[in-house]
Amino acid sequence: MGEQGNDSDELLPIIEDVSEAQAQTTHTRCWRLLVVDDDEEVHHATQLALKDLIVEERPLELLHAYSAQQAKSILCEESDIGVILLDVVMETDQAGLELVEVIREELNLNALRIILRTGQPGYAPEMETIQRYDINDYRTKPELTRIRLFTILTSAVRAYNQIRSQQLMRQGLEKVVQASTELAHFYGMQMFAEGAVKQISAIMQIEPDGLICAQESQDEQTVSPVIIAASGRYSGFVQNSLDSLESEHIRNSITQCLDTKKSLLEHGVTLYFSTERGRGIAAYVDVRRPLESVDKHLLEVFCANLSVGFDNVILYNRLEEQAFKDPLLDIPNLNSLRRYQYTGVSGDDFARFALIDIDDFSSFNDSFGHSAGDSLLVSVSKRLQEKFPYCFLARVGSDVFALLGSHRDIVSDQILALFESTFSVDEQPFMVTASVGLVDLIEQDFDSSEHYNDAQVALKQAKLYRRGGAMTFSTDMGQDARDRMYLLAELKQALNDNALFMTFQAKYKLSTMKLSGVEALLRWRNKEGVLVPPDQFIPLAEQSGLMVSIGAFVIEHCCMQFQMLKQAGYASLTMAINVSPRQLEQPGFIKQLSQAMERYKIDPNTIELEITETVAAKNISELCKVLNKVRELGCQIAIDDFGTGFSSLSVLHKLPVTRLKIDRTFVDGMLQDDSIAKMIVNLGQTLGMEVTAEGIETKEQLEKLKAFGCEEGQGWLFAKAMIMEDLLNFAQSDGKTK
Repeated sequence: MGEQGNDSDELLPIIEDVSEAQAQTTHTRCWRLLVVDDDEEVHHATQLALKDLIVEERPLELLHAYSAQQAKSILCEESDIGVILLDVVMETDQAGLELVEVIREELNLNALRIILRTGQPGYAPEMETIQRYDINDYRTKPELTRIRLFTILTSAVRAYNQIRSQQLMRQGLEKVVQASTELAHFYGMQMFAEGAVKQISAIMQIEPDGLICAQESQDEQTVSPVIIAASGRYSGFVQNSLDSLESEHIRNSITQCLDTKKSLLEHGVTLYFSTERGRGIAAYVDVRRPLESVDKHLLEVFCANLSVGFDNVILYNRLEEQAFKDPLLDIPNLNSLRRYQYTGVSGDDFARFALIDIDDFSSFNDSFGHSAGDSLLVSVSKRLQEKFPYCFLARVGSDVFALLGSHRDIVSDQILALFESTFSVDEQPFMVTASVGLVDLIEQDFDSSEHYNDAQVALKQAKLYRRGGAMTFSTDMGQDARDRMYLLAELKQALNDNALFMTFQAKYKLSTMKLSGVEALLRWRNKEGVLVPPDQFIPLAEQSGLMVSIGAFVIEHCCMQFQMLKQAGYASLTMAINVSPRQLEQPGFIKQLSQAMERYKIDPNTIELEITETVAAKNISELCKVLNKVRELGCQIAIDDFGTGFSSLSVLHKLPVTRLKIDRTFVDGMLQDDSIAKMIVNLGQTLGMEVTAEGIETKEQLEKLKAFGCEEGQGWLFAKAMIMEDLLNFAQSDGKTK
């Protein structure tokens, strides 16, 4: 129902003055005003009254509705309506007030300012209604002169702008927090920067097009920054120099921003992100509208948040680089290999994994210094990268490289060929070789733990049997390695369970054929009751370091059981005990031996320690120090298996050795050629040492050794190794020597 009277006539005289400057000012942005009235003349009069009116430096844009329902539709479809001039009485007496309720309760347009108008004061809303629905003003139509309307609209626009700014600020801050949370999951610089430019577009409410992020160049010789992220029409420039960008305006804006270390907020937006741990970063945003204070504040907050984020990414990248990159060679390391995923290039392609070990690298380091060793590694790494550009290369040990790639690329002959020419170290040529272990990953994905272990097995086999060559892992090879590991685990358990035991083989003085002593031999019977040969478990114990503990067990039990032999009446017998190189290297070995002999009241002169000829030839000066201390205790020293290793006469002369033992292989061959056995006997006698022959099994062997003047012998001709209880019975039947 329309209002009666001359309401429209009263609006027509509103023609009060406004300054010409205001009237002539042009703006690209305006305040949107919705006029709601069921009288066509009121709309026309309002439009005339507000013509060319400038409020808060912006013109007005009028939208028109002729009913409450039409006004609701407009408010649902249009955005940024700041003020509504609303007639109280339209279709019904309460249509205007009912629309107010819809605006606040249903549409939740809390920023929209409401100015109620009525031609009849009797339709004025209650004060409670004005407060409840946040009505900005209420006027009768005759009161609204042009000046008064200008004043009311100015107040309403200011209120709307303030509320809207607060809303935008709150929404913007929520987006900043959300962006910071989302970006926290991006650890790569490019991913983080790409996420950043997209979040800027969300905060600025623009399409993610025309955004670009560049970082100052790390190379001081390169002037132009590098584009690390972009979106929309600029996405193809990522990882290129900023100079490659066609837009001179953007190039200049980013360069100026990085040079001045300040954000530029005119003619587009260029944001500066300062990083404490790295180079400056700038992001250009193609914003084609003037920035309001809320925009500037949000960008300021976002930049501060993002600067911290960039710092974290840079720090993370540096930590990741330290964790996954070799600092000397600038290639991936073992950690990087473990997380690497191989992808075949075709259906019939399969991967091959190789471990490349530089032979005698530790000796090279000792001879020429670690600096030269580092230079050699750099040269090897460069040659591998050049030869295998499409393969994954990593340094996985001090002198070990890993290659992973197609079996067509990784060929053992091509790897070995790299070491056929010299490497230049400090301008000097050096020839080195390498051993290679390979694993074929046919129809399998790369499993770093499994295949790395398999390659190690193959590499060890190459080191042992084909040094300077290559060996490919096989199932049998892997089974042998697993069997050795299982055996080692059993051996450790056997030592803990006291399942190891000593046997003793009788030794005879050949000139009188009387029992002269025994050699203690370590034996192991596994859980199935089967004796494990010493040549299977002793090398394992040596390689694993378990031999030190086993050696301590041997010395303790030998002395304890030797005491039993002494107490049984065999005081003049000697006992030979085998010791390993690992035992001799232990600082507490001499003390351990001395305490064991003292604990069981053993005369040191009756103890003879046996070392191998191979041990005697290594590290002669340190070995002499230890053996001299053994001699100072009063113990004797024998070289076991003499003639099977290599030791010069000068080395033999330096060692405080009292006995040589002829290896059983020379005793076995005496009937065909007895020259070596005879030579060893003569050598021992010349050096003032006694000689013992091992493995005597026939009377012919015995007679020859007697004829040579060999002092002592042992073997199955006399007796097999036996436990102490059996030895006591054997000795008793053989006759006591007191």
